[in-house]
Amino acid sequence: MKISKEARRTSRQLFRACIADGKLDETRLRSVVKLVSEKKPRGYLAVLGNFARLLRADVERQSAIVESASELSPDMRYQLNAGLAKKYGRELTLQFHENPELLGGIRVKVGSDVWDGSVKARLENLKNLLG
Repeated sequence: MKISKEARRTSRQLFRACIADGKLDETRLRSVVKLVSEKKPRGYLAVLGNFARLLRADVERQSAIVESASELSPDMRYQLNAGLAKKYGRELTLQFHENPELLGGIRVKVGSDVWDGSVKARLENLKNLLG
C-alpha cells in the first residue's frame, strides 16, 4: 500500500512523541493510538499502519535472536548479552533458540544485522568457493 508523505511524516512524529529517555513509553504509545483512532484524522489508517511498521522495526532493534546448535551455558549467555550491549550501546532483550542444523557455533540476529558464525555457514561458504 502506497503511503502519502504527510501520513509518513505524521507517523514519524507520533513515534518520536512516544519515546521517553531513549525508550518507547508504553503509556504514551497507547494514548497516541487511542487519540488517533478516536479523532480519525485524514489518512489515519495509513498513519497507524506506518506507525505500526516503525514500532515493529524498533522492537526488532531492541532484541536479539541467538541460535546455537546446543544449549548455551549461563556464562556464555551473559557474555553474549554484555558483548551485544557494548556493541549497540544499549541493553538488548535476548531470545535463545537451539538449532541442531547449525552443527556448531552461533548465529545472532539484531534487527537487520546478522552474524553467522555457525559451522553450517562456514561449510556452505567453503562449498561455494570450491565450486
